[in-house]
Amino acid sequence: MTASPPASVPASPSTAADLTTLDQLAAVRARLVSAIAGRVVGQQATVEAVLISIFAGGHALLVGAPGLAKTLLVSTVAEALGWSFHRIQFTPDLMPSDITGTEILREDRATGARTLQFVPGPVFANLVLADEINRTPPKTQAALLEAMQERAVTTSGQTRPLPAPFFVLATQNPIEQEGTYPLPEAQLDRFLVAIDVGYPSHAEEVAIAQLDLRRRTPIAPVLAIEDFHRLADLVARIPVPEVAVRHAVDLVRTSRPKPASGEKAAAGEPIHPYVAANVAWGAGPRATQALVAVARARAALAGQPAVGVADIRAVASLVLAHRLVPSFQAAGAGTDGRAIVAKLLEIVQP
Repeated sequence: MTASPPASVPASPSTAADLTTLDQLAAVRARLVSAIAGRVVGQQATVEAVLISIFAGGHALLVGAPGLAKTLLVSTVAEALGWSFHRIQFTPDLMPSDITGTEILREDRATGARTLQFVPGPVFANLVLADEINRTPPKTQAALLEAMQERAVTTSGQTRPLPAPFFVLATQNPIEQEGTYPLPEAQLDRFLVAIDVGYPSHAEEVAIAQLDLRRRTPIAPVLAIEDFHRLADLVARIPVPEVAVRHAVDLVRTSRPKPASGEKAAAGEPIHPYVAANVAWGAGPRATQALVAVARARAALAGQPAVGVADIRAVASLVLAHRLVPSFQAAGAGTDGRAIVAKLLEIVQP
């Protein structure tokens, strides 16, 4: 693939206030990681990915086998941030109103007057854990995903905004598929990132085995909600040089096994043979936006005043893997989205 032409780098945050806020953000990240590590052993890469997703302003899907502390991690993140937290255990009989809330009839004993009163569901929290989201029917999944997208709940014609900030961290169990309802690709695309939660190392598992499960030390909040909004605003303003944007676009466009409808492959942009053979459906423009947003958060949390191509490449698997659909032959051979992204990073060089 032809290399993208060099481009000028936009100005980095240069005011004293911006640079001070950037330093504060890096310090907050260090305190959050330290606070979470006091309760969750290992999982450094998962913790970093969760924090990047939150400061990038998007929801995250955590995929991993049972017993890897996914639920503990999410509740600990909420406690470290000082946010309200609700956990929803998804089951086959869960109804949309069990998530969003419902109206009940109240009667005033003194007057006998009856009124409808809305009782908020567990989605009304700053951080919501959707545990095993693939265990509930599509109608209930759609209710949560609509709330994620709109950051509001509509019942009886009235729209009720969800708390700000509002984030959903959903978990999927990849090994038990009987009786589950896997998220369709269009709904997976609503998650900013998908995080693969792996097994701990030998040393970490020894430390886990020695934990006293009866005791859980409280965690003091690291920052106030208004401070989070201020830091998240800076993240959204971190400049992205054109060379980094073009690299993100190149990665996403290369993932597509055929040109857009009515569009011929541009000169110098042929369909790569590996992609044609292994990808049934590539990533769309929303993936490009997500790639840039997540790279911004990664750079800002590291204290960098601008995004580099290395940031785009570092978050590519988080953003793209769940948005790519392997071909039938590739899936049969065990090729998944992460393997395809790794190959894309080989194909598309800076």
